[in-house]
Amino acid sequence: MEITLQYFEGCPNWKVADQHITELVQEFPQITVSRHLVDTVEEAERVGFRGSPSILFDGVDPFAQPDAPVGLACRRYITPAGFAGAPTVDQLREKLNSHE
Repeated sequence: MEITLQYFEGCPNWKVADQHITELVQEFPQITVSRHLVDTVEEAERVGFRGSPSILFDGVDPFAQPDAPVGLACRRYITPAGFAGAPTVDQLREKLNSHE
């Protein structure tokens, strides 16, 4: 399994997502992680970037809403504590388990 973290520098939330992914990988050492800096609107459109951070499991964004816009923007996630800039480790684990 490969997890890809898509982000752009203008949004600080990708660092929180990166920490959560790092924590998850400690439980699942078979996972590889790559980071993809999206830095132009054209690239965002080309890769279907739905905001920073976007987290792909084997190329699929399990958190994506079908009508979410594509572009360079910070993304919001619904977590048990309310809206946040990144999914929780538990949410990542749940998506990982349902993806496998």
